[in-house]
Amino acid sequence: MRRKSFEDIECGIAQALERIGDPWTLLIVREVLLGTSTFEELRDHLGIARNTLAARLRSLTAAGILERHEHLRDGRRTRYRPTESGRELLLVLATLQQWGNKWAYGDRGAPTTMVERRSQKPIAPIELRNQNGRRLRLRDVTLRPGPAASPALLRRFELSREQGSDAP
Repeated sequence: MRRKSFEDIECGIAQALERIGDPWTLLIVREVLLGTSTFEELRDHLGIARNTLAARLRSLTAAGILERHEHLRDGRRTRYRPTESGRELLLVLATLQQWGNKWAYGDRGAPTTMVERRSQKPIAPIELRNQNGRRLRLRDVTLRPGPAASPALLRRFELSREQGSDAP
């Protein structure tokens, strides 16, 4: 079943999910960021069906998250590499891994942990911080319209403010 498109929703989260919201997508990106680069390697490491992998690789390249590179002169061996956009998903993956390790595995311990390659020490817990470095909690954060907000979205924010709510 095809999910609803988020293309028309004015929200950075919705637009990110439009591009990377399929469960296989971030696992493919994880593999490419870790150095897996060919279709066959991706299929073998993930245990994903060929048609599903082909479709996800097409959407990731169309979204500018991965690039295709022909490896051999005859073009039979395509390699996938992350673009700048794809490399920036490392923060998303690290956050998801930390959340999953805490809430899915808890005291049992995580099956994998991201570590700094040089020191082999785990990366620090990812936290929201303000521009001065102070840690932020949920009560410290709200949404505000950005420069690309449509008139309809601006009205939602205005109505919320009038009703005493902090978010539309």
